[in-house]
Amino acid sequence: MSPKIKPPEEDTEATAVRKKILGAALSAFMEGGYAQTSTLEIATRARVSKRELYALFGNKEAMLVACITERGQRLKAPADLPALRDRDILAKVLIAFGTTLLTETTDPVVVAVFRLAISETVQAPKVAQALEETARKPTRDSLRTIMANAKSAGLVTGDPETMTHKFLGLLWGDLMTGLLLQAINRPSANEIARRASDASTAFLKLYPAPG
Repeated sequence: MSPKIKPPEEDTEATAVRKKILGAALSAFMEGGYAQTSTLEIATRARVSKRELYALFGNKEAMLVACITERGQRLKAPADLPALRDRDILAKVLIAFGTTLLTETTDPVVVAVFRLAISETVQAPKVAQALEETARKPTRDSLRTIMANAKSAGLVTGDPETMTHKFLGLLWGDLMTGLLLQAINRPSANEIARRASDASTAFLKLYPAPG
């Protein structure tokens, strides 16, 4: 017997309900905290029944993991980066990567998600795991690939893993710490562009061309 295929309108409706629940859950978590937020409050905010909520997510932890996973997808490196033929192109690629990463990660909602993940590491370990697997690891992997390609093209010498950590350190500094502590405001687009450019320049000085 062939499996029953859902009509397209059913999938669209389920996606809309899922999006509504995640939006309500994230708002509730940000305002009242994860531990203090009940599934009833989330269902009420989303204007859905608890039955619908549990059918889609199962429990509150799954909702927070889904919120993090959804946001983590935005942190992927641009897919249309040019081939690394010379150090000028490498500089532009690093600037583009850094600008995208800073722009997405410093979004107030993304920072709030990071803050939630950190605060719930003990009570909900799957949350921190989701943050690592959907946001931090893919970002590092993408940058490591850029570094490995730059090394293969003869543009830099060094270990791709080490170069990855060095560039991220130059890019971030203590920016995320300040954002998580709400001690500073989100940088403007111009400030982000300058920070990405400065990180690229400093990195290429640390790793000159071979020979």
